[in-house]
Amino acid sequence: MLQPALMETGMLYRWTALALAATAALTGNACAENAKGQENDASAISTARVPLAAAVTTAEQHVHGKAVRARFSKPKTGPAVYLVEVAGASGAFDVKVDADNGTVIAATADKADNDDNDD
Repeated sequence: MLQPALMETGMLYRWTALALAATAALTGNACAENAKGQENDASAISTARVPLAAAVTTAEQHVHGKAVRARFSKPKTGPAVYLVEVAGASGAFDVKVDADNGTVIAATADKADNDDNDD
């Protein structure tokens, strides 16, 4: 018969192995879901008629500044847009450019840009 200390060690080993396997499985699923979301974003931007570089140039010219960040957004409703953050002499602006025709939809002053929420 096994000594109690060996039985506890074996049981502890089994529980540790089970916990590690469960963690690995959950982490793998989260990574796969994240990759799938990125793949959908990449395929969505390929349908835009206006390239990202052209949208950035339009936004920079609209508010007379330099782009510091830009991203593509395809909402469930409404047109696909580029969201461009532009810094200029008069402050920071969030500029929304239509991804189909390249026109500026909106440009708003970015009063409090101290986080990373794309605002």
